[in-house]
Amino acid sequence: MADQRRAERLDQPREPRGVRLPRVDQETFGRWSEGIARGMGTANFIVYMTLVIGAWFAWNTLAPPSWRFDPYTFTFLTLILSIQASYAAPLILLAQNRQSDRDRIALEEDRRRATMQKAETEYLAREIAALRIALGEVATRDFVRSELTRLAEELDEAAQRRLRLERRQQEGREVRRHGGGEPLDEPHDDLDGDYARDRRPEG
Repeated sequence: MADQRRAERLDQPREPRGVRLPRVDQETFGRWSEGIARGMGTANFIVYMTLVIGAWFAWNTLAPPSWRFDPYTFTFLTLILSIQASYAAPLILLAQNRQSDRDRIALEEDRRRATMQKAETEYLAREIAALRIALGEVATRDFVRSELTRLAEELDEAAQRRLRLERRQQEGREVRRHGGGEPLDEPHDDLDGDYARDRRPEG
């Protein structure tokens, strides 16, 4: 009566009902099933199984009748092989499922790495393109050399023009000092005129 009242109380949890099945570690059982599946898929298993069945046939056929534990039609051997096949199929399927899970994880990891490598390749390609554009805007050695050569030639021409202009001015001062006019037999240099016009103040 007291147990029934305790069961009717709402402030206490109910005890679980039903049969409690033993819990199995899925990882341990999976490794064990994979080991069995791998063992059954080898040539050694087939050879050993063939030897055992041959010895079974030979013993139950050639041995004295009182020693035969599974006479002809081999009912017990058939039962053992049926049990083996009924257990082998689920174990093989379990091993295949675990292998499929590993393959899926490996495929996802390969896809992730491929995506990262693609992103890194695109980044490197953009960096290389930026470097090529930047190098295209940088003056090369030949360009700098040609510009320096051209500048040196322009400086030499300007120096020559200045020397000719100073020489002409010196001759003009000497002529005026002696009371004469500017000699008419000496033509003016066009370069001296251009240089003088460049030096003439505007306005």
